[in-house]
Amino acid sequence: MSAIGRAIWFIESHFASGISLDEIAETAGLSRFHLSRVFGMTTGHSISGYIRSRRLSEAALALAGGSATILQVALDAGYGSHEAFTRAFREQFGLTPESLRKQGHARNLALQGPIRMDDTRLPKLDPPRFETHPAMLLAGFAETYAYDATQAIPSLWQRFNQHFGHIPGQIGNVAYGVCTQIEANSEAFRYMSATEVAGADDLPEGFVTARLPQQRYAIFTHRGHISGISATTHRIFGEWLPQSGHLHGVNPDMMERYDERFDPRTGMGVTEIWLPLKA
Repeated sequence: MSAIGRAIWFIESHFASGISLDEIAETAGLSRFHLSRVFGMTTGHSISGYIRSRRLSEAALALAGGSATILQVALDAGYGSHEAFTRAFREQFGLTPESLRKQGHARNLALQGPIRMDDTRLPKLDPPRFETHPAMLLAGFAETYAYDATQAIPSLWQRFNQHFGHIPGQIGNVAYGVCTQIEANSEAFRYMSATEVAGADDLPEGFVTARLPQQRYAIFTHRGHISGISATTHRIFGEWLPQSGHLHGVNPDMMERYDERFDPRTGMGVTEIWLPLKA
């Protein structure tokens, strides 16, 4: 079972009670910070967001079944008051616990079921190559995305590709997708579509820059459509990294590298995944 599979097993076995990030990380065999980053990348959920959604989904089923009072359901879900539970419930499902209890079913709710990590269906991972790359100055567009709302990333690339190839100071013909977590256990991450540039002068309106230090990378290959890259990422973070003896760097979390082997029109081809390593 992968590290993320172990983390999900622990959450599913204990989310009804108080569990800490330290306990989940210990079970997964990862550090707190590393687990937070990897969990979001591979599942599309933050840890806290997933636990909250699971608790509220189980609460919704209990309310629809009429098996307990709203206050008892709130307490069972880890909320100390009726008001706090109602507020969280409405934010999650768009209706109050009272309304759900009255309608007597949860068929119209988007309930969060257990994430099922089928490791047997993950793509084969070729051994990485290792490379120490000089410092880079990247320039492009950047946005912040929730782990469960990344559908707009292709539109970010669409904006960027209108400039790619004629960006002032552009070096080479390689594009990068740069993923950086905002903070430990955050429910969002920063994604940047970028290219390497010689300087920050005369960049198009809305462009931002990011300077990456010289560092060593483990470089993996994803083949096929770009929509399947999360499965390759899961294999890297959930299996290879914990077993490799290497420590994950922090600037950035990872990079996607797109060169002439990738067709941005169809989304097909070869994408490299660059994982920074601590010295």
